[in-house]
Amino acid sequence: MPAKKKPTAKNAVPKAKITADMMLGELVSKHPDAAPVLMKYGFHCIGCHMAAHETIGQGAGAHGIDAKTISKMLKEMNEKAK
Repeated sequence: MPAKKKPTAKNAVPKAKITADMMLGELVSKHPDAAPVLMKYGFHCIGCHMAAHETIGQGAGAHGIDAKTISKMLKEMNEKAK
């Protein structure tokens, strides 16, 4: 029986930089390129002072965004953040 291959840098799955539990204020300061993606999905409150104190997931829920769409949005933001 062949030995299992250990993950290497070449075949490792990259860890997401942006997750649903990231604070919106942190997201915008660390990844400003993510802001247009958020706006595309209905997050027009990015500049609001209260938005800085909630997570991406909380904000998405407040805007009625479903889990599948949140996943798609996070993937898109992570692609921009690379």
